[in-house]
Amino acid sequence: MGSRMFTAVLPSAALVADLDELLESRRDVEPALRWSRPEAWHLTTSFMADVQRDSLDDLVANLADVAGRSAPFPLRVEGGLAFPNPSRAKVLALGVSDGNAELGALSAGARRAASRAGVEADGTRFVGHLTVARSRAGVQASKWIGLLDSFPGWSWQAEELCLVESHRLGRHYEVLERFALGASA
Repeated sequence: MGSRMFTAVLPSAALVADLDELLESRRDVEPALRWSRPEAWHLTTSFMADVQRDSLDDLVANLADVAGRSAPFPLRVEGGLAFPNPSRAKVLALGVSDGNAELGALSAGARRAASRAGVEADGTRFVGHLTVARSRAGVQASKWIGLLDSFPGWSWQAEELCLVESHRLGRHYEVLERFALGASA
């Protein structure tokens, strides 16, 4: 079995610090929610459940090409989302209000890059978001969506695409490669 990997745009340090501070006092209110660690926050553009080491060089080269041909772009996250729905939410997230088209194009490019390297990428419909909490059983998330809706939102310039390995033990993420957007332009 290969490694679990994903491509992502990482949030700005200011977003991480501000959002962490806003959520800190609320994390113990809902025991059914497992809050994501701030250092693990990201905007996933593709997910690959089984990357074999012999495919990694091609994957890295293909992703570098995709990122190099994609210009940096402004991103803004704001507003609460719940997946699959607010009444039985398994994922609580902030939505993407600016840069969603560019993030979607980066997602499509990352999935094509994986396919060209012989790696299967998740084919689900892309919805740009930053996950802040998960629930195994599903929770009523209306109040949490309202809380996230009350936050001011954060903007930053997306300047790189990252290839990240998801280690099964310890829910640990490791950035393997960083690809500058627009490097080939």
